[in-house]
Amino acid sequence: MGKILQHLRIFCAFVGVDSISARQKRLDESIWNAPLQAKTVLCRRFCVCVVIFPLDFLKNQKERGLNVMMINLEKEIREQPGVLYGVIAANLETVRNIVADIKAAGVTNVQLAARGTSDHACIYAQYLLHTLVGVPCGLATPSAITKYNGKLSFAKTLVIGVSQSGKAADVMSVIERANETGAITLAITNYPDSLLAKTAKYHLCCNAGEESSIAATKTFTSQMMTLALLAAVWADDFRFLAALSGIYNDAAKLLEYMPEKVKELAEARKDMTGGVVLGRGFAYPIACEAHLKILETNGIKMRGYAVSDFHHGPKAQIHEGDVAFVIALKGAVEDDAIEMINTLVDLKADIIVITDDAELAKRKGISALLLPNNSTYEMPDAISAFTAAITMQLWALELALVRGVDPDATKVLKKVTITK
Repeated sequence: MGKILQHLRIFCAFVGVDSISARQKRLDESIWNAPLQAKTVLCRRFCVCVVIFPLDFLKNQKERGLNVMMINLEKEIREQPGVLYGVIAANLETVRNIVADIKAAGVTNVQLAARGTSDHACIYAQYLLHTLVGVPCGLATPSAITKYNGKLSFAKTLVIGVSQSGKAADVMSVIERANETGAITLAITNYPDSLLAKTAKYHLCCNAGEESSIAATKTFTSQMMTLALLAAVWADDFRFLAALSGIYNDAAKLLEYMPEKVKELAEARKDMTGGVVLGRGFAYPIACEAHLKILETNGIKMRGYAVSDFHHGPKAQIHEGDVAFVIALKGAVEDDAIEMINTLVDLKADIIVITDDAELAKRKGISALLLPNNSTYEMPDAISAFTAAITMQLWALELALVRGVDPDATKVLKKVTITK
């Protein structure tokens, strides 16, 4: 075993990783003296090495509260810089064709059909299409078609169906009705051969590779990137396109330091039983996605709100010591986030601020997670939304680890959920 570890350390040094395992400190030292069986362990900076554990040894570690099987979720979180780097190149030519068709057809509206995580990516797209393109954009109501047999017509409309698997039956029903009523239809999936991809006129691929964790991570940010690419080309906004092309670099920088920062804060809150996540503008869909990631991995009650909505009643639920995340990104609505932080300070909440504002991060009375954002784009929160999303994914992961919870060992959730 000693020789194996020696060779692994040499290999890790050669490729530039920081340690043999990103979870090395979390596992009992006896792990390295275990008998030989294959088990994959993720190294820092995206390197994967094979370390040897026996199956009965892994079972014993789990019984002792050590979650050695949680590597898959972290692996997929850490794949995001590479995924985001490839999305633009994989889809740019198709996006240009779609936009040419949109302009020739005189499209005046957009409808987005999705569920769950994909729905949150669509809310991000709503803000982009409203601000950059200037077209009305709504979220579809599939049951109006599948249950109420509504006579919806989608003339002069771009209808976008978003589904990681491409199997969402209710999203499919919207695309089919759109095809019947003369719309331009677009599917965004992770599988080009899926039924949804084949049913729509156009398809854009998340290009994320297999995602096996129940909690979607890399497919969420790749959906955001794909939709942002569409908005950038449609609006002829080359500055935004340039800013998007640099997001992968911010994501890589974030993953060098943020996991340990998040781990430290999560360990102090391992007994939390619920909380809220607040954001406005481009931070709002990230708040929605963050609450979903935490509740589905940790099984605790969470809720995401728009900062503006939280003032209208929901803030009454906050009591001293309650956990409140505020996503406060530089941009047009940062002042609203700061106002909410002031309110939460007065309520003596346990406030965790996710921000790219270095001055705000220094504020007393909060715990802050500082994001990298070197973009000079005039809507910086449209860019920093990506690293905010990854940070909240890390929070879900790290909280599960310190609580001894396996996020994939759920009795009620499935990776692919079919609704009609």
